[in-house]
Amino acid sequence: MTRIGAVAAHFGRDLGRALAKVEGIVADARAAGVDLLVLPDATLGGYLSDLRHPDPATLPPGLAEDSWEVRRVVALAGPMVVCFGYAEEVVADGVDRLYNSALCVSGDGVLGRHRKVHQPAGESLVYAAGDSFSAFDTPVGRLGMLIDYDKTFPEAARALALDGATVLACLSAWPASVTDRASRLPQDRQSRLFDLYDAARAAENQVVWVSSNQTGVMGGLRFLGQAKVVGPGGDVLARTSSKGGLAVAEVDVAAEVARSRRILHHLAEISPAAYGRHDAPRATR
Repeated sequence: MTRIGAVAAHFGRDLGRALAKVEGIVADARAAGVDLLVLPDATLGGYLSDLRHPDPATLPPGLAEDSWEVRRVVALAGPMVVCFGYAEEVVADGVDRLYNSALCVSGDGVLGRHRKVHQPAGESLVYAAGDSFSAFDTPVGRLGMLIDYDKTFPEAARALALDGATVLACLSAWPASVTDRASRLPQDRQSRLFDLYDAARAAENQVVWVSSNQTGVMGGLRFLGQAKVVGPGGDVLARTSSKGGLAVAEVDVAAEVARSRRILHHLAEISPAAYGRHDAPRATR
């Protein structure tokens, strides 16, 4: 059995405060017997404060993968597997790029990494885009990672499942609607979509889905929370509200995935040749 924890919490620009909060959450998770802990997107340094028109003066601090802050999370993880997000600074050929990235670590070091591929609204004005989805092996099984908007695209989760991942961790900084905001978060259109995508991606790939998210407010963005662990049938096993919290579920991943695929095995029964290839959407009339 694997105890899985999904985190809803607020993380801002202050790296010292972020690391102190991570230390507290890891301690709580360890006390709860958690083996895999998934923290939100932008754990170190926070997310953007304006999704449509990001202010260059208030961007998240860029960190290298070998930075002291990342090494500190590695040390805090110990025997636990921990996924977290950060703004990754990469200098190559004299060009400085920033990626919205996630790392999966344990006390032994980095186990896997992902750079967000799909970029909503003005995010491309700040971050370079990743270009791939790859699963990786960990002490709790084969995992894959996505970052918030990635989960809107079924192909992203499917690519990881086809690469052998039985647990998919989606780290988010997912806000309420910026154009049609509801007075109460549970009634917000983005709140419904966030939950819908979590259940659908788990069920269509027959995997365990771990969804973390930011909470609170950053500039003009109000984050939804709603962290959860979802079973291979799309059933929510544990969840938080819109406030901070830790959703913990104990899952026999191999057994539950095998059980869900015993009669209908989606990955084995797909028909790629029937779908064709579409590099861009056809024009609508």
